[in-house]
Amino acid sequence: MIWHLIAAVFAGLAAAGIGLILRNLSGKRLPKWIVPVFGALGMLGYQVQVEYSWFEHKQAQLPETAKVISTESSTAVWRPWTFAFPMTTKFSMVDSDNIRISEQDGARLAEFILYQFERHHTDILITQPYVLNCENRELVPLDEESREPILEEIRTLRETSPLLSNVCT
Repeated sequence: MIWHLIAAVFAGLAAAGIGLILRNLSGKRLPKWIVPVFGALGMLGYQVQVEYSWFEHKQAQLPETAKVISTESSTAVWRPWTFAFPMTTKFSMVDSDNIRISEQDGARLAEFILYQFERHHTDILITQPYVLNCENRELVPLDEESREPILEEIRTLRETSPLLSNVCT
């Protein structure tokens, strides 16, 4: 977090320097306020670039066996450009190396961990173990410590679910 603040300050200083150079090259015909405006635009531009590249940056850090299952984009009033170009703030992934397939009563069961990344002022990682019945598409979360199924939260996936196709194939 502190490194982003330092980088934003330096981006602002660099952009303000460009504004100052343009003002000097124009023979001081450009107004004085051009320098702080360029500085502010430099800082804003850096912040926008960091926010929009977050998803690609996180994907590059994942192992090659990681498969992104879903992404969520969001908009915010204090970021008016997100209404035209929503930015990815959340995604879910499964590591195909950590999927355990087993047979039980003639049904294929896949046990895996679903990782959910969220962008906030600090990144949040939520992990949840699941068991997926590949035959009837039932997804059951497991208790983190005891690994017992939480039967109250069973849900059935669609046939076209990316989670089903990535985990069961």
